[in-house]
Amino acid sequence: EALKLRLPGGVQILGRSRGQKVEMDRDYVVEKLPVKGRLLSYKQIEGAFCQPNAGMCAQMLDWTLEVTSSPTEVPLHDLLELYCGNGNFCIALSPNFKRCFATEISKASVYAARENCEANNVDNVTVVRMSSEDFTESLVQGVQRNRLADVDLLSYNFGTILVDPPRAGLDEATREFAKTFDRIVYISCSPETLCRDLIFLSETHTIERFAVFDQFPYTPHVEEGVYLVKRS
Repeated sequence: EALKLRLPGGVQILGRSRGQKVEMDRDYVVEKLPVKGRLLSYKQIEGAFCQPNAGMCAQMLDWTLEVTSSPTEVPLHDLLELYCGNGNFCIALSPNFKRCFATEISKASVYAARENCEANNVDNVTVVRMSSEDFTESLVQGVQRNRLADVDLLSYNFGTILVDPPRAGLDEATREFAKTFDRIVYISCSPETLCRDLIFLSETHTIERFAVFDQFPYTPHVEEGVYLVKRS
């Protein structure tokens, strides 16, 4: 309590040691990002993945909104997002699509994504806790999953897929699955695995837009965004 009184407003302290967790007040912070005239609110939970550079993240969201914008005022199709984290992209992109279906394997991130949808009054996003591999099997091979029991996947008209995988990039099954979509948005934190995956995706798609985001100043690491369109 004495420490709380001495810290400036808004500062949070959390400690971990040998499986123990001690939090002074709460285990999250709320980050607000200006995106195309909106101020989006994101709960960032300790231990869950989040974009480390808020200013650059806002630029990434602006870019993805631009490349996925519909030629008409009314959205024409639905978005599928794999590796959605705390809903960073699907929440920002929700105005560009009729519905968004997002998957994420981390329990904490799924919780945060649902909280963030509510905080931003977004009602056309569904978040399910599943790996990209399991979801691909369910949609392509018809494998039944309990977590999809209440979801009518056939009612979705997926036209765009957004993937934001870890440094390992896409697994082989997800690469093949992504090639079935008309439009692909690929967010990558590894130029090496992005290059590998683009070799495969370029067999069916053309790279229309490419962007580099310096998420990690003064380091060799960069974030990339690629927008691909299927060749007719």
